[in-house]
Amino acid sequence: MHGTYGTPIPEAADGPPGPCYTPADTERWVPEPDKRLGRTAFQRDRARVLHSAALRRLAGKTQVVTPGAPLADITPRTRLTHSLECAQVGRELGAALGCDPDLVEVACLAHDLGHPPFGHNGERALSEIAGPAGGFEGNAQSLRLLSRLEPKRFTGDGGERESVGLNLTRAALDAATKYPWPRGGCPDDPDSPKFGVYEDDLPVFHWFRQGAPDGRRCFEAQVMDWSDDVAYSVHDVEDGMQAGHLDPGMLHARPERRDIFAVAAARYAPGAPEDELAEALDRLLAQDWWPHAYDGTALAQARLKDATSQLIGRFCLAAEGATREAYGTGRLARYAAELVVPRGVRLECAVLKAVADRYVMQRPDLERLRAEQRVVLGELAQALLARAPEGLDPQYRALHAEADGDAARLRVVVDQISSLTDTSARALHRALTASRR
Repeated sequence: MHGTYGTPIPEAADGPPGPCYTPADTERWVPEPDKRLGRTAFQRDRARVLHSAALRRLAGKTQVVTPGAPLADITPRTRLTHSLECAQVGRELGAALGCDPDLVEVACLAHDLGHPPFGHNGERALSEIAGPAGGFEGNAQSLRLLSRLEPKRFTGDGGERESVGLNLTRAALDAATKYPWPRGGCPDDPDSPKFGVYEDDLPVFHWFRQGAPDGRRCFEAQVMDWSDDVAYSVHDVEDGMQAGHLDPGMLHARPERRDIFAVAAARYAPGAPEDELAEALDRLLAQDWWPHAYDGTALAQARLKDATSQLIGRFCLAAEGATREAYGTGRLARYAAELVVPRGVRLECAVLKAVADRYVMQRPDLERLRAEQRVVLGELAQALLARAPEGLDPQYRALHAEADGDAARLRVVVDQISSLTDTSARALHRALTASRR
C-alpha cells in the first residue's frame, strides 16, 4: 500500500469480501479504520459512491433526452436512473458469475460520474475546449472524481493536505475503469478517442493497476461494460417508444432498416455485414414478447415493460451461459476470466443502439438543441477562463490558486464545468455572460 504518490504506509484491514479477492484488492490509497465491524471493503466502497454528490448530480444530466423536456406524460431517463439500472443489471450478472456483487455495483454506479452536462454532446465540446490540457474524456473524468475531486478523504496535514477523493479500494477503482490506458494508449487503436486516465492522475492509476496486464480490463469492469450496453440499448428504445419518437412498425420497412443497419455498422458494430444485422433484428422481432405496436395505454405500457425485461434477461443470460461454457462453474473475478458475449447477441444489442440513435438522437430538433448546447459550454469556458477565480465554486477556486501554469488552470475550469448539471450550466452561463448581451 502507498500513501500520497508513493509513500509506503500500513493499511487497516476491512472485512474480507470473499475468497476470490486478496488483501491487495482491498487496500486503499490512504489507510483508514472501519467505523463498524462486519462490513466488507466493497460494501464501504458502494456506500461511498451511493452517497456521493457526484452521483446525485447525475439526476440533472442528459442521458438521451434532455431532463425536463416536454415528452407527453413520460419521464425520460437521466444519467442517474441509467446508472441505477445499470447497477442492478451488473450486480445480478456479476453475482451469477462469482464476482463480489458490491464491487460490480460500485463500478456500475461510478461508470458515468464524470460525464458532463448535455451528455455525449457536452463531452465532445469539452474535449475540444480541454485540448491544450490533455483533452476531456468522461471515463477519465470519472476516475478523477473518484480519486481526487469528490471530497471525502484527505491525506497529509497542515498546509500539505491533499484530497484523495472517495479513497476507494484498489479493486473498486480498477473495476470502474472501462479504458485502462492514458490518452493515445489504446493497445488496439492508438488513435482511439477513448481513454481512462489523465496524465496528472497517473500515480493513482499505476497504483491500482499494479500487477494488472497492460491494457486489459479486469473481469468486473467487463461485466460493468456489458451491463452498461445492455441497460442503455434496451432502455433508450423503451424511452423512444414511450415518447412517441419510435413506431415499432417502422422496423419492418426496408428503407428504415437500411438506415438502422448503416448506423449500426458505422457506430456500434464496425464492419458488420448488413445481412448479419438484419438477422439480429429479425430474431428480436420474431419473439412473442416483442412490442409490435405502442399506443400508450396501460396494456401497451405493460407489454413494453415486459419486452424490456425479456431483452435484459436475454442479453445477460447469453453472456452468463457463454462465459460459463468457457470457464466452468467456479467463481470468476479480477483477471481469472474474460466475459464472453456471443457475436449474435452483441449484434442484437448494437441494432437496438442504432434504433435509438436513428429515431431519437438524430431528430432535427435535437441537432438544433445540441448546437445551442455547444455554444453554451464554449462561452461558459471562455468566461470562466477570463474571470477566474470569479465564477468558480470555492473548491475549484482553491485548486485554481494552486494550479501551476495555463494548462493546469484550464483543467480546473474544465473540472468545474464537468461537475455542472444541464440546468446549472445554463444558469452559470447566463450569469457570466449577461453583461455581454
